[in-house]
Amino acid sequence: MKLVVIGSGYVGLVTGTCLARFGNNVVCVDTNEDKIETLRSGKVPFYEPGLSDMMVRNMGEGRLEFASTLAEALKDAEVCFITVGTPSTPDGSADLRYVESAARDIGRAMNGRLLVAVKSTVPVGTNGKVKGWVTEELRKRGSGLQPDMTSNPEFLREGAAVRDFVEPDRVVVGSDSPEVAERMKNLYSFVEPDKILFMDIASAEMAKYAANAMLATRISFMNEVANICERVGANVDNVRQAMALDTRIGSKFLYAGCGYGGSCFPKDVRAIRDFAASSGYVSRLLTAVDEVNVRQKEVLYEKLSSHFGASGGLSGRTVALWGLAFKPKTSDTREAPAQTLIRRLLAEGTRVQAHDPRAIEETREALGERQGLIYVHDPYDAVNGADVLVVATEWDIYKQPDFERVKRMLREPVVVDGRNLYSLSEMGRRGFDYYSVGRPVVSRPAADQSSVEVDRSV
Repeated sequence: MKLVVIGSGYVGLVTGTCLARFGNNVVCVDTNEDKIETLRSGKVPFYEPGLSDMMVRNMGEGRLEFASTLAEALKDAEVCFITVGTPSTPDGSADLRYVESAARDIGRAMNGRLLVAVKSTVPVGTNGKVKGWVTEELRKRGSGLQPDMTSNPEFLREGAAVRDFVEPDRVVVGSDSPEVAERMKNLYSFVEPDKILFMDIASAEMAKYAANAMLATRISFMNEVANICERVGANVDNVRQAMALDTRIGSKFLYAGCGYGGSCFPKDVRAIRDFAASSGYVSRLLTAVDEVNVRQKEVLYEKLSSHFGASGGLSGRTVALWGLAFKPKTSDTREAPAQTLIRRLLAEGTRVQAHDPRAIEETREALGERQGLIYVHDPYDAVNGADVLVVATEWDIYKQPDFERVKRMLREPVVVDGRNLYSLSEMGRRGFDYYSVGRPVVSRPAADQSSVEVDRSV
């Protein structure tokens, strides 16, 4: 098939590249000409494991192209995917301006029968609006063409998106037309038939929001449990293990931490809450899920403030920060807990020495140049001369550090772990003050409270 993908961001580029892998001819269209030139040069503007090699291979074999205008790309195309962003507005609702713009561009350029597949995460009812916008532009041209429509939401996890597309848990197709459903079935012929779910368009639109909201709810619930555990002397790791063995609950998304971020969970929880309210239903649960997560992003700062409060506070101190992306295996920093912490620390007059394997440039772009914030390219450079080490992202490189080296390089052997990476007994044996989420605090013996010599030899 000849396919067009509007939007060459995370979802669009993964979609276009993976569909080209299966023999389709794909044109990815984006209005950002700098991005198009970057892609044409074979460079992916973000980090996603396996994507760059697959993209370059498909380009070299002539199945994947990039364009900044839609008209030529749509010529003889059978399916056009809309994969543009739907960010949150200030009130939490989904901003559909990019979806509308893409739809109107389709109406201005469409020159034959075309199936419009909305893959962007959009509120229920948006597919109808898209069809209306496309049709309005066609009428302005005096064209009698009508677009076919399908809702085909994406379920891609950042860090595993290529695998999720090629070997999905499920593919959701929303359509009111048996013929459209059959065309989508043919497009996804590489997927096991029982994993392709056909349903009405409204249910398909809702399915993506419901899935993300459920996962976000589990995270916020476990963070609530963790916060209670800290106050009553329980260990959230033990509680989680007991819960996970209940087959009605299972083990996934039961880990406590410093809050979720990224491009999906925060905005999708707010969006479903908003369009529920516009339909006359107030979702108290989803409001609480979001509020708990916003609150949870403050726990790292609070633990630091509590530890240093009796010894002059945070002003003038240096914090080593490991992790800037909202989760490992991605360079995405949108709504990352690390950014909440950085802003609070800089406001206190604290110096931050930050490391991340992939997300330094994205963080610099998001925060701008800030006095007191420096980025380093080796995790131990971040630790050198700092008063405390904070872990905000569970990258593999942070999971088994040289603790003796860390201890020598810190002014004080203090670690605040927002992802519960380390063993309580191990941190105690090594002589750290160790704070994690929902677990008992580990304190150094009183005899070890003297100052630590800083290793300057790196």
